Amino acid sequence: MRLLRILGKFTGRESGVTFIETVVALAILGVIAVAFLNGLTATSKSAFIADEQTTAESLAQSQIEWVKNASYSYNATTYSPAPIPSGKDYLNYSALITAEPLRDPDDGIQKITVTVKRSDKGVIKLEGYKVDR
Repeated sequence: MRLLRILGKFTGRESGVTFIETVVALAILGVIAVAFLNGLTATSKSAFIADEQTTAESLAQSQIEWVKNASYSYNATTYSPAPIPSGKDYLNYSALITAEPLRDPDDGIQKITVTVKRSDKGVIKLEGYKVDR
């Protein structure tokens, strides 16, 4: 009992929280919430970009394989792309395949460049070589 009376003298007679304490607590909570939401936004954007890159890389690799299996065309500057799979993962993707002989005249080796775009924005460019077998 005696201890409680002594503590009561030091703490004063206030009961409850002041307006300033409430404002400071809300400001701290607001800063934490903004930092947390910024982290969530950055993570979501990173996941979207990684998914887009992975899909484009897979599509470009399949286009390179498609060209390598096609018959060799001397003095060709382009090859027609493989059909892009239908499905929500491949919406708005397109592929452009260009060919360029390593030597002039074409001696049976071409440099193949596959450019994959999504909504007319370049996502990835993959290069390979095609030989006349």
